[in-house]
Amino acid sequence: MADLQAIADALIKGDRNTVVELTQKAIDEGVGPADILEKGLIGGMNVIGARFKNNEVYVPEVLIAARAMHGGMDILEPHLKAGGIEPIGVVVIGTVKGDLHDIGKNLVGMMLQGGGLEVIDAGTDVGPDKFIEAVKNSNARVIAMSALLTTTMPQMPEIIKAVKEAGLDVMTMVGGAPVTQSYADEIGADGYAPDAASAVDKALELVKT
Repeated sequence: MADLQAIADALIKGDRNTVVELTQKAIDEGVGPADILEKGLIGGMNVIGARFKNNEVYVPEVLIAARAMHGGMDILEPHLKAGGIEPIGVVVIGTVKGDLHDIGKNLVGMMLQGGGLEVIDAGTDVGPDKFIEAVKNSNARVIAMSALLTTTMPQMPEIIKAVKEAGLDVMTMVGGAPVTQSYADEIGADGYAPDAASAVDKALELVKT
């Protein structure tokens, strides 16, 4: 029988080829795609997320693990869709208008996928209209916005205001180096995360509300 722990272990090591091989083997052996996703890929990413939070691994290791996860997901996705297995929820992610930083956003996006969420990446330099359009097109439950410059932080309340004016039933979360919990509270964001691993916990919490 396929060893789903072996998929998780290979993912933690960042061994993309083994993750791809073992995921295919599990499918061939008739293991349910939801099980492979939950116990293999998400199981492995959860460990990486916890280690990242505890400063036991750093951004390069997370990116390598995420690449391994994507290898497994490429094989799994058609089977998940065929089985009618929906992601837990959809998150639109983007760096706000005037800000072109994307490493943190990409890292959070990969971690969110590792947590079983579908991620719509709106990119960088994203204004309110683009966020709103992405939500309407994807039925997302959460907008996750990032700012790395203090000068672009004022874009965040603009986006929250535009979302409310558009009457969208969507939760907003904010993050990025200069952003704090008190700033999130001040602008009326539904959530804040200080790092990528915490962003997953917060997004999962918001998706369920």
